[in-house]
Amino acid sequence: MRIIVLQDYLRSGGTERHSILLSREFASLGHEARLVTFRPGGALSGTAGPGLRSLQPFDTGIDWFGPGLLRTVLGGRPDIVLCMGKTANCYAGRIQRRAAARGLGTRVVATKRAGGQIEGLYYSSIKNAAHVVANSIDAAQDLVLEHAVDKAMVSVIHNSLVFPGSSWALDPDLRTKLGAGPATSVLLSVGMFRPEKNQRALLEIAAGLPPDWDWRLWFAGEGPERAACERLAAKLGISGRVRFLGYQADPGPLYRAADIAVHASREEALSNFLIEAQSHGLPVVACHALGNRECFIPGRTGWDVAQGDYEGFRASLALLAADTPEARNARSDEARAFALREFDPGRQVAAYIRLFESLLRDGKPAPSP
Repeated sequence: MRIIVLQDYLRSGGTERHSILLSREFASLGHEARLVTFRPGGALSGTAGPGLRSLQPFDTGIDWFGPGLLRTVLGGRPDIVLCMGKTANCYAGRIQRRAAARGLGTRVVATKRAGGQIEGLYYSSIKNAAHVVANSIDAAQDLVLEHAVDKAMVSVIHNSLVFPGSSWALDPDLRTKLGAGPATSVLLSVGMFRPEKNQRALLEIAAGLPPDWDWRLWFAGEGPERAACERLAAKLGISGRVRFLGYQADPGPLYRAADIAVHASREEALSNFLIEAQSHGLPVVACHALGNRECFIPGRTGWDVAQGDYEGFRASLALLAADTPEARNARSDEARAFALREFDPGRQVAAYIRLFESLLRDGKPAPSP
């Protein structure tokens, strides 16, 4: 198959990582796959491989500006165009209509990979695509029940693990380097500092933890909200216990040095961070958002807490901190087994290929995995 993966910009987010992963995996299976972006550059551009093509000759800083989009995407008469990210999906319907007008057999597959407020153009566009892939059951139900997308044109394919855990044994050297002792409970948050990721809530939750509890809160990531979060940590008087570690190309060492993954995002469809944390054996406490409960085993390897319920969040942290070493090891084993089984890249890529083949064969999707 000839496959185009369309993405706006290769910033350091989960959707961007999956665009790269999928284009590479499709190519490794012998398909003619190419990754096309609207903007050149980005934190992940160096990992995209030689097949990367950008529509803008230089980075204008405008995600939606795609000069020559239809010519570039349809010029090679692709079998499949997979739209990743909000911008690409806003063009999905237009690409599908133009392909049909040219008599091409191209099938445009839109995706739902984010929660929260999304432009109306996105929903009107994806309804004109050949099919829509949601990355969680929650996201699929949101499409069908809240936005009147025909359930027959929606499939669920979970995200793949991008940073699978090779070990969950604690890394004492890194813990010491970052100011955590053997008895310290290290809370870890990995993600871009954007308003919807709500790292502010984690700071406020941490500030209310019992004063005699030895804890540290580590943040990995960059973004426009980082400076404001640093100021908030100082205002709350917890700067000495909080580390802002910046963008991490591979956060694996941090997972291996932490104890509990914490997440307060308001807008998700399926959290890559929570999946990666599970693969490293970390238990999870997260504020409720779409897809969160599909990232862990509720009540056993993770806890889903209502947005704004800071006391409930702290109670879940306390429960995990009180685990015996034996209980902690058992919980870690279960988390790793769950993540490696449910989010295996080979399994998810195979699901995409089955979907593409069925759409090209008879215009209907294969059964969802």
